[in-house]
Amino acid sequence: MDNSTQESHPRPENVVSFDSPYQIYAMAISAANRRRIAVGSFIEELNNRVDILSFSEDSSYLKPIPALSFDHPYPPTKLLFNPSPSAPRNLLASSGDFLRLWEIKDASIDNVSTLNNSKTSEYSAPLTSFDWNEAEPRRIGTSSIDTTCTIWDIEKGVVETQLIAHDKEVYDIAWGEAGVFASVSADGSVRIFDLRDKEHSTIIYESPTPDTPLLRLAWNKQDLRYMATTLMDSNKIVILDIRSPTMPVAELERHNASVNAIAWAPQSCRHICSAGDDGQALLWELPTVAGPNGIDPMSMYSAGAEINQLQWSAAQPDWIAIAFGNKMQMLKV
Repeated sequence: MDNSTQESHPRPENVVSFDSPYQIYAMAISAANRRRIAVGSFIEELNNRVDILSFSEDSSYLKPIPALSFDHPYPPTKLLFNPSPSAPRNLLASSGDFLRLWEIKDASIDNVSTLNNSKTSEYSAPLTSFDWNEAEPRRIGTSSIDTTCTIWDIEKGVVETQLIAHDKEVYDIAWGEAGVFASVSADGSVRIFDLRDKEHSTIIYESPTPDTPLLRLAWNKQDLRYMATTLMDSNKIVILDIRSPTMPVAELERHNASVNAIAWAPQSCRHICSAGDDGQALLWELPTVAGPNGIDPMSMYSAGAEINQLQWSAAQPDWIAIAFGNKMQMLKV
């Protein structure tokens, strides 16, 4: 990505592209095998696909591995590999109608488990997102349109706890420490939950305009004091310090259209990337003190189309993955 705030056109060796037959939304990079990347189709019908790609930095290619493509019911709203590089099995999780776990082998894929949030029905309210706990990889937390967050023990295949987290649909969830997670909702709030005290939550931010939904949440794993969220139909990224609730420490407002995705740098506590409907991926460095005119991005990349998703993984800290239309690109940072 270019280190100026002008529209950039990186050198070809710094951009690696994959063209899918389908529109792409969900993406994940494997911690156990950093050359493996999962991408999910976004087709508004039952039959969808997940492809496992092979990524080569040296040869600059992204190629599907035919034996590792599989059918997925409905578009996956999120994909994540087990965050532990030393896990005995290379597991991939997906959310949609259910939380599903898939074991990625050398030449095949097995559906290990299908986990249903509902205690009373064979059907589950759609899952909007989930997060895999890096400190305790047996835990996955899911968010749902039914106002709940569900914490799964995936080793036992049982619900550890289920909380009515918000007044309206929950759109995203993120782990902080082993037993602490946060969520955002259509009710316009960011709430933090501690599994040691399930009866209470802490509201650390509310939309300035009542009932403006918050869509995305990213917790800074390098400095857990900070998290970022985005508002529906807004060009703003709100940076929060959990020590001083209600007042953002910064608001990043250089996108020209709605922000769709955010990700903190996996190797730096002061860098965050955002992408949106303006086709821009912006890389920001947060100053110690924001100036009177706001914060400008340190670099930008123009995709030429609305960017729906981005990932910045500890497995590939020098590359940012973006998805727009039927294309996925890896951008060298």
